[in-house]
Amino acid sequence: MTREELNEDIQKEIIKEERQAKIKKIIKMTFKYTLILILALTAFFSYNSFIATKKIKVREYRIKNQKIPDSFNGTKIIQFSDLHLGTTMQIKDLNNLIKLINERKPDLVVFTGDLIESNHNLESKEQESLIKKLKNITATLGKYAILGDEDTEKISTIFNQSDFTILRDEYDLIYKNNNESILLLGLSSSLSNKQDIEKAYSYFREETHNSNIFTISLLHEPDSVDNIISSYHSDLFLAGHSLNGSVRIPFFNYSIIKPNGAKKYYQDYYKLNDSELYISSGLGSKTGIRLFCRPSINFYRLTNKSA
Repeated sequence: MTREELNEDIQKEIIKEERQAKIKKIIKMTFKYTLILILALTAFFSYNSFIATKKIKVREYRIKNQKIPDSFNGTKIIQFSDLHLGTTMQIKDLNNLIKLINERKPDLVVFTGDLIESNHNLESKEQESLIKKLKNITATLGKYAILGDEDTEKISTIFNQSDFTILRDEYDLIYKNNNESILLLGLSSSLSNKQDIEKAYSYFREETHNSNIFTISLLHEPDSVDNIISSYHSDLFLAGHSLNGSVRIPFFNYSIIKPNGAKKYYQDYYKLNDSELYISSGLGSKTGIRLFCRPSINFYRLTNKSA
């Protein structure tokens, strides 16, 4: 073998070893990034399955208003909304929800729409269990509900049998100590084309009405608030529907998903002249995903004291 042939063989061997080394490096890098991707996806789906869509947060707010009667100082209100049962919320998840509500011993409990996901077939046993669980919610001044855009007459039956009063563009005077009261109004879904604002606020057209009464309005779609405040005043609006965007970008306070009826108002709080609008992030998820937007219930304390 000539020197040239030997050098050529050596060169081929070097090239072969370099090629094998490159292949090994590519395999190692591919394995590394595949493992990172698998771990990231596992972490995301674990977070979404056990924390982002299941771990309920209690948001606490203090409502200060001089119109609140003295006897209502310290009154506790809990708002829950948008269960969308059949998505990320199931019947068994209600045990924890009801525990969180009853532990706080609310005076008033309000539901602001969309109990069951529209494409979920609620079986009779599920309905019986749902009624039993909702009936276990306790509130000294009453339990009230409005219907969302996905709620059918079956939902009305469920709430009626669970000792909830359904407000369909109606109002109720909530009394404490038999002589002082606040006004609670419930409006129908604006997306159902059945909302009757004039009927809901008919109290203010009665001859004996109290123009200075503290007023709470229950809405499903928060964007309908603009149609109300153009003609009527409410001190406190409680709404649902938006889920606060479901998927939020942290630090920027930006929501990704904005459904019809919550294009303008979708965050958790807005100050509108002399009114306050609070929007629940809801409990279920139509998309099955929540990111930086945990399910929650809102817990309000009323007071007429400024301090």
